Amino acid sequence: QVQLVESGGGSVQAGGSLRLSCASSVTTSSFGCMGWFRQHLGKQREAVAGICTDDESNYAEPVKGRFTISRDNAKNTLYLEMNNLEPEDIGMYYCAAATYFRGPNGRLDPSNYNYWGQGTQVTVSS
Repeated sequence: QVQLVESGGGSVQAGGSLRLSCASSVTTSSFGCMGWFRQHLGKQREAVAGICTDDESNYAEPVKGRFTISRDNAKNTLYLEMNNLEPEDIGMYYCAAATYFRGPNGRLDPSNYNYWGQGTQVTVSS
């Protein structure tokens, strides 16, 4: 059974940094894609970043140049390095994994992902 457990969330001031981790109960190299999504209260869940078996990654426009997604298959862990955080980055951050890689458009498509973690909260104060 696949379990994804996020950690690393917290509260920081604007301009600060956080690194989120997502530990997988199965080898991460078995997934076609892994990604991060976020949801702020009252808003729909949105994509943040995705990385797939081709080692290419995609980022949502609001986080480009500030966030970096990476995957350590030896540790079965997905990471999201977040720098220069803004109040607009506030939300619950979810790790997700997809069994199959369905092409570049699938990296940021939540419907492509069939395993989800419980989330970790990120708060940014101005």
